[in-house]
Amino acid sequence: MKRPEKEAVVAQLTEQFRNADAVYLTEYRGLTVPQVSELREKLGRDTSYTVAKNTLARIAAKEAGIEGLDDLLKGPTAITFVKGDFIEAAKVLRDFAKTNKALVISGGYADGTVYDGEGAKKLADMMSRPQLLSKFAGDLKATTAKAAYLFVALPTKAVRTIDALREKQEKAA
Repeated sequence: MKRPEKEAVVAQLTEQFRNADAVYLTEYRGLTVPQVSELREKLGRDTSYTVAKNTLARIAAKEAGIEGLDDLLKGPTAITFVKGDFIEAAKVLRDFAKTNKALVISGGYADGTVYDGEGAKKLADMMSRPQLLSKFAGDLKATTAKAAYLFVALPTKAVRTIDALREKQEKAA
């Protein structure tokens, strides 16, 4: 690859690093073209799975302000650039790696933190944003229902007590 071509590749990778919400690094040695295509399809539209030279990827990551990926960029590396929910992408990579042993998750970068392979796999065990939001909404609804019950219970109890006293006075009279 000639120098102008390398500069163009670095510029493109730098832009992808800057625009990504998260980046996962995988070793793809042993995957067939149909398997890589299947993985790209499973990752979805907001995610790109790119094979790049490690040296160019290191330069691009540094230009994008991402430090700490140097140790992870070894061997045949494919970079997964994620826009949006990076937990979902981690789950797709983890599940794909379970069925295709040739795919190895080397590490990743998300929310300003560099993760090793184990850390990137642990991201996949977290709840995704929609799951967290639905859980929060459910908790909020339950708390609101309890509060409403408490607000209604006190006046209801007072009315019952007053009715019981009135009946007692009527029987006494």
